Amino acid sequence: MIRPALETETDELVTLAEGTKVFKPLELAALRELLDDLHHGTSSDAGHRAVSLERDGRPVGFAYFAPTPMTDRTWHLYWIFVAKGTQARGLGTELMRFVEAEIAAAGGRLLLVETSGLPTYDLTRRFYVKHGYEQTAHIRDFYSDGDDQIVFRKRLNK
Repeated sequence: MIRPALETETDELVTLAEGTKVFKPLELAALRELLDDLHHGTSSDAGHRAVSLERDGRPVGFAYFAPTPMTDRTWHLYWIFVAKGTQARGLGTELMRFVEAEIAAAGGRLLLVETSGLPTYDLTRRFYVKHGYEQTAHIRDFYSDGDDQIVFRKRLNK
């Protein structure tokens, strides 16, 4: 089941993200901060959404997405991950389809995803390509020296 992320599971979601061995400490701190902001009303008014994929009463996946300010129906997927032990079982696909359907239902026309160019993100980039995303930008040294930003896009509605 995919449902809104609960404030009470913030620690568990951060632990799940950490367990993927992909995210840096700075990114994990940012995840905690954005969940705190969302649950205390500072970002939910802007259409930000955080959802958990639940199995057996526990979250095993997470996605965070929002409309992009100052655009015509463009959205960003800021976070998507599943627990390390559940990867390559279709759960990420289930989450991605849910996110895309929610955005399309809200009238969203374009979904952007930004990720790192580091080798540890190879599987992540392949995941986006597998789901019909095209690489549209490559910004060298964006996150830090040697850590490029790769931007993917997918058209959802016209």
